Amino acid sequence: MIYQGQFRLFNAGILALGFLCFFSNKLEAQERRYTFERGLMGSPFKLIIYAPGDSIANAAANSAFKRIEDLNAALSDYRDDSEINSVSARSGSKDWIPVSKDLFDILYISNDISKKTKGAFDATLGPIVQEWRRATRKGYFPDKKLIAAALAKTGYKKIEFNEDSHKIKLNTKGMRLDIGGLGKGYAADEAVKVLQSYGITSAMIDAGGKLALMNPPPGEKGWKIVISTGSDSIRTIEYANVGIATSGPTYRYLEYKGKRYSHIVDPKTGIGLQFHLRTTVISPNATEADALATAFSVSGINEGKKYLKLFPDNKVWLVEMKGDKISSWNTIE
Repeated sequence: MIYQGQFRLFNAGILALGFLCFFSNKLEAQERRYTFERGLMGSPFKLIIYAPGDSIANAAANSAFKRIEDLNAALSDYRDDSEINSVSARSGSKDWIPVSKDLFDILYISNDISKKTKGAFDATLGPIVQEWRRATRKGYFPDKKLIAAALAKTGYKKIEFNEDSHKIKLNTKGMRLDIGGLGKGYAADEAVKVLQSYGITSAMIDAGGKLALMNPPPGEKGWKIVISTGSDSIRTIEYANVGIATSGPTYRYLEYKGKRYSHIVDPKTGIGLQFHLRTTVISPNATEADALATAFSVSGINEGKKYLKLFPDNKVWLVEMKGDKISSWNTIE
């Protein structure tokens, strides 16, 4: 994805030169563009902020990055000491497990999307995701017995929630939570809240390709985002105050016996997707966009059209290829 913002300059009239210069300088001070980047959650996180000065921009960016770092420490399944892994370790214990607000909220959102998409998105896929990570890294195809054993430990219906006490229960031993399918979107939305607390209204957070867009750059109607269709063509869209997520197997996939399997796993089969080229989703927030990009990738075009009715504020562009035939479903235009 590529994005850009441009300033529009004021033209001062001769008769009101002093007056306009004053306001031009004031406006310019409010419209300074700052860019910050840091490696977080295994991806580059980029902030583009319009702020009145260096001190506010730096303080806001540092606070936003700190918030993301704290989320990663709690929610990353790569870290042995993370809260999410500690919770997963208690699966099957029949205990109601107290969890942080962040973990409860993200799992609750995930579960709601799972219900609406009939499991096309599922935050309990940790066991099967682990198998595919190893297979992709070492270049082998997962054994059918391993896949079956891992799938037996998954299923969004195996999580229970107690909203009053912020506790959850994982009903099957060996369950492993994995919120990778919406974690970066959630982190981007939380970064938005931090920036807003500093009075910043115009910004964009790029969380490894998951975008949270605030108000557009000064003088622009929206942020210009260039997206790929999954082939050689690209298209520019212009949006503000939305979340945008794109998923595809461009960089992360397993190639085995002439077939390419995506890192996105079908929760029903436990196998990486074969026909998915690219999915782009535009949602009211980045969390929903991130999760639905995965859900629609799994569901495919036909089922996806049914699920979209439950998410009326969302737009989807999904491209699939079976053999030499490319199919596209686009509600963004």
